[in-house]
Amino acid sequence: MDETNETNETATTPTATTTATTTTATTATGISRRTLLGSAGAGLALGAAGGTLAANAATTRRTDASAAPALGATAIPFHGPHQAGILQPQQARVQLAAFDLADGTGRDGLRTLMRTWSATAALLAEGRPAGEHENQIALDAGPCSLTVTFGFGPSLFDRTGLTDRRPAALTPLPDFPGDALDRARGDGDLWVQIGADDALVAFHALRVLQRQATGLASLRWQMSGFHRTPGATARPMTGRNLMGQVDGTNNPKPADPDFAARVFADGPDWLAGGSYTVVRRIRMLLDNWESLPTDRQERVIGRRKSDGAPLSGGGESTPVALDAVNPDGTLAIPADAHVRVAAPAANGGAAMLRRGFSYHDGLLPDGSLDAGLLFVAFQSDPARGFVPVQRKLSRGDGLSRFLRHEASGLYAVPPGAPDGGYVGQALLEG
Repeated sequence: MDETNETNETATTPTATTTATTTTATTATGISRRTLLGSAGAGLALGAAGGTLAANAATTRRTDASAAPALGATAIPFHGPHQAGILQPQQARVQLAAFDLADGTGRDGLRTLMRTWSATAALLAEGRPAGEHENQIALDAGPCSLTVTFGFGPSLFDRTGLTDRRPAALTPLPDFPGDALDRARGDGDLWVQIGADDALVAFHALRVLQRQATGLASLRWQMSGFHRTPGATARPMTGRNLMGQVDGTNNPKPADPDFAARVFADGPDWLAGGSYTVVRRIRMLLDNWESLPTDRQERVIGRRKSDGAPLSGGGESTPVALDAVNPDGTLAIPADAHVRVAAPAANGGAAMLRRGFSYHDGLLPDGSLDAGLLFVAFQSDPARGFVPVQRKLSRGDGLSRFLRHEASGLYAVPPGAPDGGYVGQALLEG
């Protein structure tokens, strides 16, 4: 939730390096998944600038030639210099999961699994059937901006005889003050992030990958999340989290001169162009938060709740003025405000590219909500990104009183796979 890690909606999320390709995905028979829906699929059209949502999704077809394609028809290529799911706008749904390798899988088994998973992810990204273990759950949907991103946990290298190739930066995260971690819901040998604008498409992809891993790896943990659906607002806007706060204003952008240095790793050789991701399950104590008046919530965050503008003045995109004072001489941004404690200027310039999602998993035994944030942040080095920022937040952030960090993991995210290749190939065949 910190200022260095916030993520944006389509209008502001980094897209310059990898751009979604709008296609009509076809199956092996040449039939588009979406055409199987007939006119029902044609109704889910989004207007272009100044346009509107189709009035009746079951019967209305697009008539404006400048309108954007139907939501399900957008495809994001799996192959490329970086894995999909890092630079693209956030989708409406996410499935996060980690797998542990079975005893005896070793390097050869992992190579087989990554080759299979990469080939399957490439098919699904085009909206095509998965092949082996296709279960037809998403048969009548297009690609829906599906992305599948893979990462390797620290434990994977010992289990596959690759200890000497584990990056120095890939060490378990330290314990932070206030952590209440369930180790069974964190870590893991393999990490998978599946994003899509349709819940069935995302679930389908995870289910297929899980079945393809049989005998080689087993599911360790899984979490589902959601984000604002594209087109839900009249114009592209920064999203909000479950606390109602505008969340994503200060995410790094590709136009920033130091963007690549903050997000992508420059070594070792097999990881060059890849990244590291930190995943945290952060429960929000919403009953406590919602009992605060709005002005108090704003002082905890350091921004107006209505539009995300800093309390130091201006609009949402106005830089936070940490030295600004009120007429009575008090700090406009309180000393323990989230934006002050998390500001890059207060953390040696540390910043991360975050793609967080909300979650809601019902009630806990005490009757409180099990809801909050699935924090996902990509960075070039967690020791210079997440770790110092989280250490400072856990000790001096007023917002921490309303949060519980309940699961955690760190993974090395290899670069993207070229056509005909698979994710992790440089490590497993080098």
